[in-house]
Amino acid sequence: MSNPDGPLQQHHFLLRRLHSLTGIVPVGVFLIMHLTTNSTIAWGGLNSRAHGDGWFDRAISTFQHEVTFINEAPLLLLIEVTLWVSIAFHSILGVYYAMSGKPNNGSYKYGGNTRYLLQRLTGYFGIFFIFYHIATLRWGWSFLVPGGTQWSHEYASSTLAAALQGSTTDGMQASGIAISIFYFVGVSALVFHFANGLWTAAITWGFTISRPAQKRWGVVCAGLGAALMLMAWASVIGFATLDYDKARAIEESMLSGEEYPAELHDETHAETAAVEHDNTDG
Repeated sequence: MSNPDGPLQQHHFLLRRLHSLTGIVPVGVFLIMHLTTNSTIAWGGLNSRAHGDGWFDRAISTFQHEVTFINEAPLLLLIEVTLWVSIAFHSILGVYYAMSGKPNNGSYKYGGNTRYLLQRLTGYFGIFFIFYHIATLRWGWSFLVPGGTQWSHEYASSTLAAALQGSTTDGMQASGIAISIFYFVGVSALVFHFANGLWTAAITWGFTISRPAQKRWGVVCAGLGAALMLMAWASVIGFATLDYDKARAIEESMLSGEEYPAELHDETHAETAAVEHDNTDG
């Protein structure tokens, strides 16, 4: 006799745990690594061994070095396929659970209804944002990017700046403001979805049964979420305000093997000479 509830209900216990697991590994782990890499555009100047002399140079070159390392990884295709399959599984099953009419806030009685609602909404928006992000910056769908900027991992900083600004020559455009806001909301949604999902995953797997344990784990998840949110915001703001021409000059110098971009080198020396001249006249 067949199960009237179907295979999804028949294997509900297993699927629930696989759903939460894929949200953490590999999707959540990748999110942490991705945001850490992208946020080097804000803090990469701390890397004293990076290409260039100033904070701006080192931040650009640190980010470019990380992007190059990732894109030249020998098992990149396998990593991407694993990640895409995991995202697809987590997304499809997540949408099914959210729309099946069996909300899980009744099961997690210590979780707020507002947090559960936000988990669903950020999940929906996150799927759309991830699709746009991959389609434009990985599949090359430049028709969806203001100004038609084509992503290139060899010019990672400048092409990201152009994509978020809507132009390669005229700075921030109205369309760029819209895309930057879209990215700001998108990364915020993903971070919240991951941090809150990490909290509920511990309940699903039976690690935090008591209310005190859930509160303690909630503090950890909130702390991680706050750190990731800062990195996400720093990444978007960093690329949205980046000088395209200077970033491209630094990238060109790294590709050519120069120690420092020629035009920036000349500009720095000119400024230094001017200061020395003023000091002499004084």
